[in-house]
Amino acid sequence: MQQINTVVETETQLPLGWRERLSPSKLKSIPGRYNLPRMFSRSSTSNNTNSRSKQPLREPIPTRSIAALQTSFKITDTFKLLRTRRWSVLDVQQVILAGFTIFSIWIIEPTAPLIKTLAALGYLLLLFIPITRQFFLPSWPIWTYLLYFFSSRFIPYDIRPDIFVKVLPALEDILYGTNFSNFFSQWTHPVLDVFAWFPYGLGHFGLPAICSAIMFIFAAPGTVPMFAKSFGWMSVLGVSIQLFFPCTPPWYERLHGLEPAKYGMQGSPAGLARIDALFGVDMYTTSFTTAPVPFGAFPSLHAADAILEALFMSYCFPRLKALCTFYVFWICWATMYLNHHYAVDLLGGGIIAYLIFTLVKKFWLPRQQPEKMYRWEYDYVEIGDTKNKAVDEELGYGPILTGKRSIDMADEFTVLDSFMHSASSSGSSSPASSLRSDRSYRRVE
Repeated sequence: MQQINTVVETETQLPLGWRERLSPSKLKSIPGRYNLPRMFSRSSTSNNTNSRSKQPLREPIPTRSIAALQTSFKITDTFKLLRTRRWSVLDVQQVILAGFTIFSIWIIEPTAPLIKTLAALGYLLLLFIPITRQFFLPSWPIWTYLLYFFSSRFIPYDIRPDIFVKVLPALEDILYGTNFSNFFSQWTHPVLDVFAWFPYGLGHFGLPAICSAIMFIFAAPGTVPMFAKSFGWMSVLGVSIQLFFPCTPPWYERLHGLEPAKYGMQGSPAGLARIDALFGVDMYTTSFTTAPVPFGAFPSLHAADAILEALFMSYCFPRLKALCTFYVFWICWATMYLNHHYAVDLLGGGIIAYLIFTLVKKFWLPRQQPEKMYRWEYDYVEIGDTKNKAVDEELGYGPILTGKRSIDMADEFTVLDSFMHSASSSGSSSPASSLRSDRSYRRVE
């Protein structure tokens, strides 16, 4: 009997440190298909650098609500935030945006130093007051684009490059062997006019706001700010190319042939004039005649915007890919039917949109979770598409190698507002949030 008791006592004695060795941070990483990151808290980094499976996971942070919005008017709070900020190379985007803003305000006529100084100070106040910064800063690329586009009319003619009249028709013949714009615009009909007017005259101005609202509700948190920055930076790049490489659109060739173009010449609504005549209103004649960039055929921002919207919507909602593809072809046909763009302009805009989307998707765009229907169902968000093929995802390395960034709902509310203003303006934002060196799960704050 004594021997039996001894055996029992021996079996119940566990080695010292057994609790630490059974801790999740000390165990081998769970395979990717079983990995539940929100179940584990952040663990201390292991000293064993040879094992990549021991990279720490991070505990998700609860979603921020509207009640968490900034209400402070103290500029000193912003300076305190700047002193403690971890700066990165990508913060140079703010310097570039500031340069575009200062340039746009400086060239606006009439010359009024006091008014321009007050406007610049107002711009700074919007950026430095916490209650306005949270709305203005995320959508800054869009506001910069709108200011840059409208102020470009004041750039002196004598410092602008020559206008290219023959380049685009020649490229059209080389690439396609025909002029698609002239081909599609040969036969016109009121029904075709209205059919082309929907995407070109309505969808182009309103669809960015509609897509933003849909992505805000149904896509992963943080998608809308990335879409806005992509839209804004793409538009700024497009307008810059149009200013440095001014080209005449198809309507100029129809009205003036291949005669040299001069700055100061009026633009033309081209096929949209038939819409004004059909409805008996001046929706496009005056605005296109006095357009800030009448010789901005290349690249086509109509095509670029549509393709960027289609790429984002197809990424967030794969079932809409066919509808998005149809819309892209629809607006591309409309631009040529209405005699506003050559096919090569559409190609240029599409390339720019695709490159920007690919870059954003790789480093900044949140990954969608198919089982989640609304943004409020997300407990955590993974960002980027930096998959390391050398690492077996079955070991759970894939999600760990993604970037981390906090998300504020205020970013997305202000984006919707900025798109509303953009829709009522011209009709034509890069991803540039800070990318931290430690890569892990992105959390919804």
